[in-house]
Amino acid sequence: MTVDQILQQEIKDSEIWLSRTQEDSTYKRDLKKRIELINWVLQNMKNPNVEICSLIESRMNETIQEIKKKASIFESDILDSELRILDWIFYQVCMDQQKKLAAL
Repeated sequence: MTVDQILQQEIKDSEIWLSRTQEDSTYKRDLKKRIELINWVLQNMKNPNVEICSLIESRMNETIQEIKKKASIFESDILDSELRILDWIFYQVCMDQQKKLAAL
């Protein structure tokens, strides 16, 4: 599977779980954020002028800075979830790019 296919499948899986989750919860919030972030990455991957790994890393760094500004763990929980999702996406996308570069 290509990285695009992996990300698209993750969106489909997340949408399935999102439709099955009835009440608002942290899990449902994280599924929505996962879909949003994966779509953001896929959209940016379409632009050949965008260095996607740098872009994701930059967003991760911004999120870390926002977490540091929060006064409590409870306030930073949403951002921590976002950071974990970005970390997973970063791994998927950038490991794929490294494999492609190594093959050249």
